[in-house]
Amino acid sequence: MTVYVDDWRQPARVRRFNRTWSHLIVGPHDDLEELHAFAARIGLRRDSFQDEPWPLAHYNVTEPKRRQAIAAGAVPITWREAGRQMREALSRARQTGTAQTISDHRLAAAGLACAWQEARI
Repeated sequence: MTVYVDDWRQPARVRRFNRTWSHLIVGPHDDLEELHAFAARIGLRRDSFQDEPWPLAHYNVTEPKRRQAIAAGAVPITWREAGRQMREALSRARQTGTAQTISDHRLAAAGLACAWQEARI
């Protein structure tokens, strides 16, 4: 399994933290339990997991946690690359009839809309 961390760096206030946030993610066929184990190893709380159908399932990470994730073995990718991977995986899932319908509005709510739009171009 590969854990990825993007470079989204979205400014937002989450709980008491006013920071920039990126996403800790896995691919479409990877085991979320392994993502949870990786997240726990770098000190992320399970209740911070965004429990949505793939490709929306992710942990939000601050810049220090992003660097820690990379040091622990996560593969750094650009938000554009995350969008490309998402688009390709969703395309394959649609071709095989296994895709879940996720609207662009839901992607925007997860902070991934720009990556999704970029990947469509």
